[in-house]
Amino acid sequence: MDTRQLRHFVALAETLNYHKAAERLHMSQPPLSTSIRRLEEQLDVQLFERTRRGTVLTVAGNAALEEARRALFHTDQFGRIATAAARGEAGTLRIGVIGSATYALMPHVMPVFRTRYPDVEVVLSESTTSRLLNQVEEGEVDAGLLRYPVVRTSNARITPIERDVFVAALPIDHPLARKRKLQLSDLASESFVLYSSTAVPGLHSTVVLACQQAGFIPRVAQEAVQVQTVVSLVESKLGIALVPSVAMRHGNPNIVFKPLHGPGSATEIGIALVWRPETETPATRRFRETLESLAGPTAHARSRR
Repeated sequence: MDTRQLRHFVALAETLNYHKAAERLHMSQPPLSTSIRRLEEQLDVQLFERTRRGTVLTVAGNAALEEARRALFHTDQFGRIATAAARGEAGTLRIGVIGSATYALMPHVMPVFRTRYPDVEVVLSESTTSRLLNQVEEGEVDAGLLRYPVVRTSNARITPIERDVFVAALPIDHPLARKRKLQLSDLASESFVLYSSTAVPGLHSTVVLACQQAGFIPRVAQEAVQVQTVVSLVESKLGIALVPSVAMRHGNPNIVFKPLHGPGSATEIGIALVWRPETETPATRRFRETLESLAGPTAHARSRR
């Protein structure tokens, strides 16, 4: 018994007419009759009988009809899912993200991706930039959205997606919060909440570099990993911080975010997609294409190894 015979059986069971069933199947009547007869012989069960009123289902045929429909449905589903997965339109996609990617990038990208590819199951996991690099390299996730610049070499491909700059995060009652035009050098005497040099080495070194360009080395009072945690520590008045400007999207009534001016203020940061071209799955390719189409040509023009 094969799928072709099941289709023949269902067509005849639904029409109870060999001529109409053959027309539906785009075949002639004799081969259909032969197919049904062979199916009955293989099963050693009579599925149809001819009466004066025409062809009717036997008790066995009637009992088997729903299962035959279900078998054909799953067969069609199997073919559809396999084909869709090969095109990147189905399957599972494992994406690792840093916390700050959830501010604006993910809410912008995910609705579009889910609309385009509703049959792709997206499994998200939050991590740090250093850990994400390892996870992509080791195949634990298909791709990651991490913070760049990245301070170590990697055999993965890194493509900038969202560009950003630092702003100063200050408690609302801090004297500098009222300053009309804040220079980065104005923060030289302040205590900083800085990113962990081990967990977030890229952001750590970039903040230090920006401060050095402004003529000072930041005095570190506290270290943290996630941008959200850094902002919370600033709110707790443990220090001030430089954070990506995208953090301003989630306003905090106890925090003032101030644009920076002068030397070091134009230091570029952002979020990048990391993946391995040699192991890229079709679903990963679709996600990458969606990101790049939404980010525009300027964001991925600097793709590098």
